[in-house]
Amino acid sequence: MTGAIYFKEAKYEFLKKLRVKPFAVSTLGFPLLLYLLFGILMNRSWHASTYLLASYGVFGVAGVSLFGFGVNLAVERGMGWLELKQASPMPPPAYFVAKLVSCIVFSIVLIILLLALGLGFGHAQLSTVEILHLFAILVAGAIPFGALGLVLGYVVPASSAASFINMIFLPMAFCSGLWMPLQFLPKTIHQIAPFLPPYHLSQLAIAVVRGGHNHSALLHWEALAGFTLLFLGAAILLHRRDALRQNRVV
Repeated sequence: MTGAIYFKEAKYEFLKKLRVKPFAVSTLGFPLLLYLLFGILMNRSWHASTYLLASYGVFGVAGVSLFGFGVNLAVERGMGWLELKQASPMPPPAYFVAKLVSCIVFSIVLIILLLALGLGFGHAQLSTVEILHLFAILVAGAIPFGALGLVLGYVVPASSAASFINMIFLPMAFCSGLWMPLQFLPKTIHQIAPFLPPYHLSQLAIAVVRGGHNHSALLHWEALAGFTLLFLGAAILLHRRDALRQNRVV
């Protein structure tokens, strides 16, 4: 019975996001458009299209999770929808698990479309094993960004959630080397990058498309796990703060 509740909540959360055209079009369309322009049309080299397939994959997955989780949660908190969900007999974690699952499903769709573009039109050079490896890394990357989106959903104002998250996400993506390789960026950014989640996910993804062994892979996975735990801990504290405020109001 509990499993059916989780499944239905995740199903309807996904359908809700799918029906919100601005979310579906922007989170799926923007990374695809960027890759089409900079990875295929403006770069005739398969090296560039292959490299950008990894970096824009990270950019897309991070965007889906941050906006799918953060903006949605902020808006629904502002509308009182979260309080209504918590008052229902539904298991409390189901609401958050459904959002994470829907973000992962959207991420899978985005990754498939990016791979289709890269392999079909960008002549990206990847073996079947590398494709599966890249796919698994990017899907797993939805989890730490979903946790970050959860934190942002509790702290950004509902009326301007998308703008606030963009102000955080876009500089973070740039400083992580998602738009331009880090070697072409100032040394100051090199020092900032290791403190940003997209940097670690991009290093794992880029190592796959470059075909080499990433000796720092374990370090990057540990960093992503650490970010996830940190964000989840912060989200739990913020959730409890909200619950206390509601009890005081009541």
